[in-house]
Amino acid sequence: MDKYFSQFNITLTEHQKDQFLQYYNLLIEWNSVMNLTAITNFEEVCEKHFADSVSLVKGVDLSICTTLIDVGTGAGFPGIPLKIVFPHLKVTLLDSLNKRVNFLNEVTEKLQLENVTALHGRAEDFARNPAYREKYDICVSRAVANMSTLSEYCLPFVRRGGYFVPYKSQKGLEEIGEAAKAISLLGGAYEKKVEFHLGEEEYRVLFLIDKVKATPKKYPRKAGLPAKEPI
Repeated sequence: MDKYFSQFNITLTEHQKDQFLQYYNLLIEWNSVMNLTAITNFEEVCEKHFADSVSLVKGVDLSICTTLIDVGTGAGFPGIPLKIVFPHLKVTLLDSLNKRVNFLNEVTEKLQLENVTALHGRAEDFARNPAYREKYDICVSRAVANMSTLSEYCLPFVRRGGYFVPYKSQKGLEEIGEAAKAISLLGGAYEKKVEFHLGEEEYRVLFLIDKVKATPKKYPRKAGLPAKEPI
């Protein structure tokens, strides 16, 4: 397990290794009855889910961050690995499928993770709730959506001075240009990209989008519209 994290200059404690192992076992157990991941080999999960999740450290100093929301978290990536490695974070996990939220609650309980909240619902609805709107230092997402749509889901959650950081593959390089209008309209400013390879082959890119002004009240639009009609 260590070799996958070492490329990000992270050294896991024995307790953290045990938490990742428990997480893996729960992932495989639940995956037998519901679709959480197509990747089930232990080494591959360590690299492509666990280590990939914490690659955020290449672009963001998480020691000075307190609150993080993971939009479209699915099986808990990247939110739960980030919480394991940086236990001081207060993490919100948002997913639209209740079965996945039940899984996340079990993981949180079994791993004894504190200050983790799993929410069932859509980003468009929660981002309008004053309890969540513009409350987070960081919003992350590995969700499969184009950057314009993802920006409308995510930027409303970020406080001014915070960051929205989407995890992307090669396709993200095309999407970032197309999303320029949406990012600006939603109160963001594209700061930089951080490119790296996961292991020897897999290309990854993190886009750091700074929240420079408040998101206009009319965004996000009602559920379904950001995906159907991107800004």
